Amino acid sequence: MDKRLAKRHRRQVARAKLHSKTSEPDVRTHEQIQAARDASRPDASRGPFAKFARAVRSKLNRSKGSAEKAEN
Repeated sequence: MDKRLAKRHRRQVARAKLHSKTSEPDVRTHEQIQAARDASRPDASRGPFAKFARAVRSKLNRSKGSAEKAEN
């Protein structure tokens, strides 16, 4: 029984090694990494809720539209 389990384990390990994926190193320079970080940050000049502005705007427009329909 132990021999069979050992053989099965060896097969499983061999399959896992075939399917494992090694990660590639980040070859960008420090300046490129910093530029990518800066580009992905939200625009600070628009305020602390800049990334939520689109959602808030759509909610406000929706509520104004429903108020106009209620008046008619």
